[in-house]
Amino acid sequence: MTSRQEPGHLLVVDDNKVNRILLSRGLEAQGHRVETAENGKQALEKLRNDSFDLVLLDIEMPEMDGYQVLEICLQDAELRDIPIIMTSSLDEIDSVVKCVELGAEDYLNKPVNRTLLRARVNASLEKKRLRDEQRKLFRTFATREVADELLRTGFSLGGKHVDATVLFADIRSYTSYAEKEDPAEIIELLNNYFALMFDAITGHHGTVNQMVGDGLMAIFGAPIPREDHREESVRAALEMLNLLEGFNQQQALLNKTQIQIGIGIATGRVIAGYTGTQHRATYTCIGDTVNLAKRIEDHTKAVHHPILIDQYTREGLPADIEVEALGSVLFRGKQQPIQTYVVKG
Repeated sequence: MTSRQEPGHLLVVDDNKVNRILLSRGLEAQGHRVETAENGKQALEKLRNDSFDLVLLDIEMPEMDGYQVLEICLQDAELRDIPIIMTSSLDEIDSVVKCVELGAEDYLNKPVNRTLLRARVNASLEKKRLRDEQRKLFRTFATREVADELLRTGFSLGGKHVDATVLFADIRSYTSYAEKEDPAEIIELLNNYFALMFDAITGHHGTVNQMVGDGLMAIFGAPIPREDHREESVRAALEMLNLLEGFNQQQALLNKTQIQIGIGIATGRVIAGYTGTQHRATYTCIGDTVNLAKRIEDHTKAVHHPILIDQYTREGLPADIEVEALGSVLFRGKQQPIQTYVVKG
């Protein structure tokens, strides 16, 4: 039994008005919602201002031909997942090969056969829906950055050296709280807490890659490199505290437990990538920087400051983020003392 093909939002791009009208009419008869563009520039404007499921793109157009539009779309992170069917009156194998090499979804000769048009459009829409479902599934179990990286490059175990910033956060006195509270209350608190913390971290381009009990680990600067990963990590930490303050206010109104957290941040060279097996793996990073970030987070308990950072993180901060030198600390497992700073705010 074949499932009924759901209609899509399609864009027809052709400089010939007759071709646009006839192709649009044929697609609308199949139940699709169709918009048109008479040149490549207009097509790109529409693609960037609206959401489309499929593009039928003519090759021979003045100013910007179909090949150029196709290349621009495939280089644009927001447009490259839209399938593009090239249309042309050129009945040459070289033209077909070039379209496929550039990354077109399919190719149709003009005048377009209606039966072939229906088959190619439905097949392309089905592929896009499957990709969209795959992306949605990936993002359920991974951050957007990790999901996009998987879809773009595929999965393979291993890692590479990158400069990144690592953040650890932990709820203070969680063990004693967990011992006396109802498990349902604990789960609700953790779910609400993590929702707030994830929002702050991902909002500043961080990747939450590890959750153990009440603690979490986040990476900034990987898998997508960012020059401002040190600043983003600290701004994320400050927002985490701001969101936690609002959360505690609500907890107080409900006569429920309020919580405090400690955040440790360190910057340096790490190995970032997928670790595990082909059947079960996670995106993470390893290295001395990771260990140091955890040691710094632990140290927040001793100095009673919620956010501590190391020297390398401090060097990447703008003037509007206020810090205070805490002094050098010889952390367990380190040969040399580490200069630490308190982040104010």
